[in-house]
Amino acid sequence: MEQFSNDDLEYVNDNYFEFSDFEDDETFSTNLPHSNSDSATPDSDSEDDFDTSNAKTDTSSLEARNGKDIQGIPWEMLNYTRDEYRETRLKQYKNYESLTRSHEELDKECLEVQKGKSFYDFQFNTRLVKSTIVHFQLRNLLWATSKHDVYLMQNYSVMHWSSLLRRGKEVMNVAKPIIPTLKHSGLAHPISRVQISTMAVKENLMVAGGFHGELICKNLNHSGVAFCSKITTDDNAITNAVDVFRNPSGSLRVIAANNDSQIRVFDSENFASLGCFKYDWSVNNASVSPDGKLLAVLGDSTEGLIADANTGKITGNLKGHLDYSFSSAWHPNGQILATGNQDRTCRLWDIRNLSQSLAVLKGRIGAIRGLRFTSDGRFLAMAEPADFVHIFDSQSGYTHSQEIDIFGEIAGISFSPDTEALFVGVADRMYGSLLEFTRKHNYQYLDSML
Repeated sequence: MEQFSNDDLEYVNDNYFEFSDFEDDETFSTNLPHSNSDSATPDSDSEDDFDTSNAKTDTSSLEARNGKDIQGIPWEMLNYTRDEYRETRLKQYKNYESLTRSHEELDKECLEVQKGKSFYDFQFNTRLVKSTIVHFQLRNLLWATSKHDVYLMQNYSVMHWSSLLRRGKEVMNVAKPIIPTLKHSGLAHPISRVQISTMAVKENLMVAGGFHGELICKNLNHSGVAFCSKITTDDNAITNAVDVFRNPSGSLRVIAANNDSQIRVFDSENFASLGCFKYDWSVNNASVSPDGKLLAVLGDSTEGLIADANTGKITGNLKGHLDYSFSSAWHPNGQILATGNQDRTCRLWDIRNLSQSLAVLKGRIGAIRGLRFTSDGRFLAMAEPADFVHIFDSQSGYTHSQEIDIFGEIAGISFSPDTEALFVGVADRMYGSLLEFTRKHNYQYLDSML
């Protein structure tokens, strides 16, 4: 992935199109209300409640049904409509490409998709917590552990948001020195002022990767941080992706993919190093199949790899993308892999036959930087760098979709494990927020009674 200087932990979307940058119109920046200023407490385990006095900036489903913009943008105060702003945004947004290729043939491969479906309804939007990002190509910074519990990055804090209590709490502060509680691990050592570039939260284990090769692991049931270390000394050693998985024997493992072209595997009990796999290019994303046997390896290459998760040995190649890939997701049946690329497409692969992709799904304005399947395999969520999240129905062969149309850089997406909720993190100076959507159900037996 691209080298990127970020010493001051500034919002990445300063380099992109923001509301306040709307050309030839100063009204947008002068008339819009400023976003709330949330400050993190210095104690990573205090879990103090964040100020909720500005809850008036939030938007409920009832308010949205009554005409309020779900992000709270007061279009009525502006000199242009939402549709006019969307049209301008589509024209001006610049998708980042590492490789310049013609997309003419690629466009012909893309599925014809029927948009306009409604699988998830808007439920709530809060600006009491707001996502931030530290690298424009890395967007796995939000995870839901239930339909009421979400973890996201907010500057130097990992925040927990309770959609039930509608309250945010800091669960880890990475600005101050972090001293690991697990003393007997030879790799562990204190670190501080970590710019978190990626994260994952599974099985009560929070794993975060840092901008300078750090790895942090925290058990959500325990105070403190169990393990932290700088796992590589390479000058360009961003931890691009992390994953938590169980191997075929049932042991919990952690993997970290770095810009130094290596994937490292750790035991989750004592964080001993179990292996280090070296590849020919920077590894931007890595994910393990549901059975713990296969490893998807994506990076600074138009080709992706399938490898043995135990040995790192390459067992298959993924050919078809035109640029570098930064996201992947496994269908819970373990047979379908989705890969997201800077060529603005997601490809679906049948792991039993990798000669060509099963389908190609196209975005609207930018690279596919986030992918998530629901735990039942019914839906695939696909996030672009900004503005659009697409939900595809696998039962239709991915030809039916819902398009969530918002404004702002997308820091992450996550379905709740029970599939009932979808969360979207928006990173924007003025309208940074957390959006919640709930799954629609057709209760036909109730309809028949009416």
